[in-house]
Order: sequence, then structure tokens, then C-alpha cells
Amino acid sequence: MKKTVAFLLLLLPALFVQFSGYAQKHPIAFTTASDIALVKKNIPTNPLLKQSFDEIKTAVDAVVGKDIDVPVPKDAGGGYTHDKHKDNYNLMFNSGMLFQLTGDVKYAKLVKDLFFKYAVLNPTLKNHPEATSASPGRIFWQALNDANWLVYAGLAFDLIHDYLTPAERAQIAAGAFKPEVDYFTKDITSWFDLIHNHAVWACAGVGIVGIATDNEEYVKMALYGSKKDGKAGLTAHLDGLFSPNGYYNEGPYYTRYAVLPFFLFANAVNHAKPDIKIFERRNKILKQALEGALEQTNLDGGFYSYNDALKEKTFVSNEVVVALNIAWDVYGANDAYLPVAKAQGRVTLSKGGLGVSQALLQNKNIAPYYPYKSVVFTDGADGKMGGVSVLRTGKNKNLTSLIFKYSSHGLSHGHYDKLNINLYDNGNEILQDYGASRFINIEQKWGGRYLPETKSYTQQSIAHNTVTVDETSHFNGIESVSEKYHPVPLYQVVGNMPVQASAALDTNAYKDVQMHRGVYLITLPGATKPLLVDFFRTISNNTHQYDLPFNYIGNVISTNFKYTTHSNNLQTLGNKNGYQHIWKEASANVKMPLAQFTFLNNQTFYTISSYVKDSAQLFFTRTGANDPNFNLRREPSYITRTRAKNMFAINVLELHGNFNPISEITTNSYATVTSVLPVIDTEAYSGAQIRIAGKQLLVFQSNKIFDSKTPHQLVVGGVTYSWVGPFAVYFDNKKL
Repeated sequence: MKKTVAFLLLLLPALFVQFSGYAQKHPIAFTTASDIALVKKNIPTNPLLKQSFDEIKTAVDAVVGKDIDVPVPKDAGGGYTHDKHKDNYNLMFNSGMLFQLTGDVKYAKLVKDLFFKYAVLNPTLKNHPEATSASPGRIFWQALNDANWLVYAGLAFDLIHDYLTPAERAQIAAGAFKPEVDYFTKDITSWFDLIHNHAVWACAGVGIVGIATDNEEYVKMALYGSKKDGKAGLTAHLDGLFSPNGYYNEGPYYTRYAVLPFFLFANAVNHAKPDIKIFERRNKILKQALEGALEQTNLDGGFYSYNDALKEKTFVSNEVVVALNIAWDVYGANDAYLPVAKAQGRVTLSKGGLGVSQALLQNKNIAPYYPYKSVVFTDGADGKMGGVSVLRTGKNKNLTSLIFKYSSHGLSHGHYDKLNINLYDNGNEILQDYGASRFINIEQKWGGRYLPETKSYTQQSIAHNTVTVDETSHFNGIESVSEKYHPVPLYQVVGNMPVQASAALDTNAYKDVQMHRGVYLITLPGATKPLLVDFFRTISNNTHQYDLPFNYIGNVISTNFKYTTHSNNLQTLGNKNGYQHIWKEASANVKMPLAQFTFLNNQTFYTISSYVKDSAQLFFTRTGANDPNFNLRREPSYITRTRAKNMFAINVLELHGNFNPISEITTNSYATVTSVLPVIDTEAYSGAQIRIAGKQLLVFQSNKIFDSKTPHQLVVGGVTYSWVGPFAVYFDNKKL
């Protein structure tokens, strides 16, 4: 029942404001009277709309007439008082919606009674006793959660506005809202004025309360910052947190979290101040943000987990339901949303929710998945701070997605992982990004906060599929330094073609090491699955240790090299920068030119074939060392270690075969790659020869000239190869 309540109330906190002068017709924040009439008319005949209504009504009816606790705040995330206040703001919003849709005053009275209790409680509150951050909350342990309360509470107030007497409105405004709004805009002003997802919520709360209570001053601060100069507030967030094509600076997990206050507050502004045309701002940036977030999900709806992210979050979450329903209303019907809406299985009780539910009812041929495509996201407000490339082949369940991350740091939720790759195939995560170490809202796990291992392991470079130099994370693991720099994108060629490519250069992660990575997703003639060819070059004047991990998910099947296991004498891979959390389970010293490792993930085989120059160390590792509280997942990695000045790492990931445990039939379990060798590696060019099932695959890249029109020519093995553009791929003597 609690889950249902949290699901369709779908709105956030609200800060308050005193009445100041521009009276308007209510409700106006979440919905309008005309929209309410439309929804009410269609509930009896629209199954999904009625289901959504019935679920809310059942949950609210269970507590109507009962004394609802508004406890003195005491607990961190997951504790009784935390969850109770969260339940209360959801309940207030839902009950307000029921009042509008049924006209039954018992629902309005429930909201009013709760507001009166908060009007008594809130003026007495100081910093929360479990607060640990620089932005402590009052009702909750962090101000962010107070902002959530303000959003939902502001929407609830608006919904019962006309039920309340002027004196009751003033009492609630002064007691329940003003202490929170003053705290945000006067006591922790620097936090309120951040360009960050926390401040998005704070501004949404203050702004929605302002619209609900007719307080223009609150609305101006929410739109333009505490100083009302446009350097903060909703407008600055829209202009500063998204790239021109909708990439959110903190990554897709936090896009999911931020789209709710963005869309809710923008929706309220659109109703109250349509002349601002907030949904049109920056070429409809909120539409691009929502669709960009959906593009950065797996087939199961899970958001790609780079930066601080929890893999359990998917696009069926409340935030995306609300944003999608509002987008349907303000930007128009979009059939691409229907697979997502179908998976969500619920809608908001709004005009947009009605539109989505009608489309689901009328459309009998809804696609099984969101229409994923290859896409290049730029990062930064001007699009010039690196980016993320998503290279895709295949359709529906057979989709393969390669993610190449060369973005900026990502504010306080970023990780030290320049030029990181991740791979998804058949809906499964293959090469993973750990995400964050957190058990959200589970009180026993550090009050539901991010655990210490987020900083000591999951943010560190070794936790990612990129090079770590001398066991030291990028930028020495210093956020303020990492925030200053970003890799330089070199070329991005994506789309429906046999070869897709993305390359980037980083010259700042280490003082005397440049990192240059080019990834190629190649679909060979007649192949059902692509091949990943990965060139990772490091350039330095000094000798260094280069560790390149592949954080894979699956079971070891075979290797072509002998290794020594260390199960009776486990040691860590190192003693700092994340290495202290990694057990060295097995190791090998390899001198052969080809090292191969095959693993099985959910019935498909994956083989990493690596060129080994001179000698190298290979490690099979697992997280969990120096983790007495079992905060880390126990997950494996395959790490290649090289000592050199300049490294040219060539790795080929082959997707092949099938294991059917029901019929006990295995097909194509052996890799077809038999050789991986460099054919050139100079300042100007790098190239590799790969033997596949007796045929030759050649991959060449320019290391200096990256435009699409410059001609290139190389002589390899007595054969002249000519092409135009930054790279070329030849298979069986034919250019792909």
C-alpha cells in the first residue's frame, strides 16, 4: 500500500511563502479546474486511469479519519520519523487530488489537519540531529529531503486552497512553509543558489509554494535565485545543468531524479505564468533531457550506472512517470514513450496522464522496447566539455550497446574515470560500472546515505574500465581539480552502419601521461553480433605502471594462459585509491602475444583477446577486501598490467555462441579471434591486424588528424591502404 501511495502522488515538497499579492484561480500548480473536470469525466471509462485513481483512493481511505502522526524528527533515512514525514507529504498530495476529483471534503480536511500539525512543528525545528552534511535538513537529515517535502506539500496546499479560509491559509503559510523557505533562502543561501540537483528541488519547492500561496517573492527567487539576478534558480538550472542536446551533467541516474522537480515546477510555472514559455526554453531542453535519459537506459529500463548511481532505479520510477505524463501534455503525443508508459503501468491523474492512458488503450501494436538508437551526447552548457557516446547495433532483445564516457566530472556525484567504457548486450550488463555504494533509505546501512566505500572504492579509477596509472586515480582523486578539466572528443561516427567509432584524448588526468582511446563497434558481414575493437594508447616521457581493468559480469569459462590462484593466501591488489578493496584471487605472467579470457553471461559467451607486448601481468580480482561491514558487492574484474613509457593496448571483445541450460546444448563457445597484433603505432597512426576465423580484419586510426575530409595513406605488409577520414576498417581485403 505504501508503495502505491508513493507512486502516484508523484510530487515533491513545497516550501512556503507569505501571501503577497497576485491572487489567481486555484488549483493551478499541478493541475487546473478544467483538467480536473476532464480527468474526472474519463475515470469510469479508462481502465488505467481508473486503476491509478482506485489505488490512491484505497490507500488514502485507509487512514481518513485517523489521527496521523507528525513526529519530532529524529531518524536518518529509513528510520521511523524519516519515513513517516515522507509518507505524510505523499498522503497530503494524494488526498488533495482526491478532494479535487471527488469533491468530498473529508480529503481536504485530512490535508488541512496535517498542515496544522506542521504549522506547529516546523517553527520549532533546528538542524536535524542526524545531519551530516553542510546542508542539514530540519524535517529530514538533509535539506534535500526537506525540499522534497516542500514540493509535495506546496502542491497539496494548492489543491485544497479554496477549501481553506483566508485565516487558515495564512496560518499554514506562516507556520508550515515560511520556516522552511526562510531557512533555504536566508540561512543556507549558497546551497539554494547552487547549480545542482539539490537546488533544483529547493527552487521547485519554494516556487510551487509561492504559486500555491500567491507569493510572488517566492516565485521570483525560485525562478531567478535568492538575489533574483538570474544567476541561480530554475532558469539558471535549465541553462547550466544540461548540454544543448539534453545531457545532464551528473549523469543519467541523476537525470532521473532531477526531471521530477524540473517538470513539476515548470508545469506550475506554465499554468501560472504562461508568458514565460518555460517549456520552450533552450529549444525545448526539458523534452531533450527526458528523452536523453530514456536513451541512457538498458532494455529493462535501468539507468546506465556511471557516476554515483544505484542500478535498481529504472524508468518505472515515480519521477519518470510524472515527467513523461507532463511531456505528453505540453510537447504532444509521442508513440516512442508508449513502451515506457506500458512498463510503468500507471499514470498521473492529470491531462497528460489521461492522454497516455488513452494512447495505451487505443494502440494495439506498442513496440516491445523504447526505440533506442546510437547517440552522441555533448556535455556542458555549451556542449564543449566532452561527452558520452552510446554506440548500438541490433534490435529489440538482440540490442548491443557500448557506452564511451569522456565527459566532465559530474559535480559532487562524479567519478574519476576518464575514457571509461561499459557494455550491455541482450539486456544484460556485461562490462559494468559499479555505480555507488549505498543502500538507500535502509537505516542500518549508515542511515541510507552514500557509504564511505563510495569515496574509497567506487569513485576511484580502478573501479572503472579505464587506465589507472601507478595505482593513483585520475586527478589524484581530487574533485575540485577534476572539475576543471574534461577530455577532448576527437571523432564520433555513429548510426546504422557496419563500423561505428568514438575516440577521445585526455591530457589532464595525469601530469605526464596522455590517454588516447578509440573504440570501434564493428558488425562483420553475415555476423549477428558485433565485435568491439578497443585501442588504448598512453604517451609519456617516463616509465609507468598501467592497469587496465575489465569489470565483467559473468562466470570464468577458460583462458589460453596458465594462472596461479591465491585462495589460500589472499592479498589486496594495493593499499590505497580503491586497490585496498580488491582481492587478488589469481595472477599470471604472460609473455605470449595473445592472451584470451572467456566468460559466460546469461547464456552468451564473451571473449577478451588482448595483445601482450613483451610481458605483462594479468589478474583475476574481486571486490570485498577491507570491507568489514559488507558494504561492497563481491564482483570480479580482469586486469591487465603493463610497465612502459608508451602503451598501445589492443583489446578485442568478441560476443559469440549460446549456452542453453534447458536443452543442454552449447554452440560456438570458442572465440574465432586467433591473433591480435599491432601493425603500426606512431605519433601519426595506430593500427592492428586481427585474425578472425581465418580472415583478416585491419583497423587503422589517425592519431593527429581527425576531420572527416582529410585523405590518409599507409603501407602495411607491402599493401597500400588509402582512405578519407580519421579511421578505416578493412575485412577480408574489403573496406567496411
